[in-house]
Amino acid sequence: MAGVTDPISVAVRFNDRINTGDLIGLATLMTDDHTFVDTQGAVVTGKTACVEAWRGFFAAFPDYRNTFTSFGVRDGKVTIVGRSSCSVPVLDGPAIWTATVRHGRVAQWRVYEDTPDVRQRLGVAPEHPAHQP
Repeated sequence: MAGVTDPISVAVRFNDRINTGDLIGLATLMTDDHTFVDTQGAVVTGKTACVEAWRGFFAAFPDYRNTFTSFGVRDGKVTIVGRSSCSVPVLDGPAIWTATVRHGRVAQWRVYEDTPDVRQRLGVAPEHPAHQP
């Protein structure tokens, strides 16, 4: 199927599974050695451990969703800018994600706070302030 292994398409499909709480779909899109890294740098390694972590996350935060606004790709690594929405304030707001894609699956999914330092480190353009009249 054309486009199935395109890194951006894979990252978008992975996020669609997050947004719908689809654990089976997430597992299908993970490599066996999948790694998740949160904004604090905590790491979960291995498909089974990551699926269980997502299971707990979905139970705790059923209204969590991600919306993407821009993408960049280099060497199979997708950098995504957007925002998360959730009734829990710490999970609600701007965010940056990276998805390392291998053979049509996500090997690493990482979430970052959207800060100027993170943008610079990841090569994301600075956020432009809203136009002032």
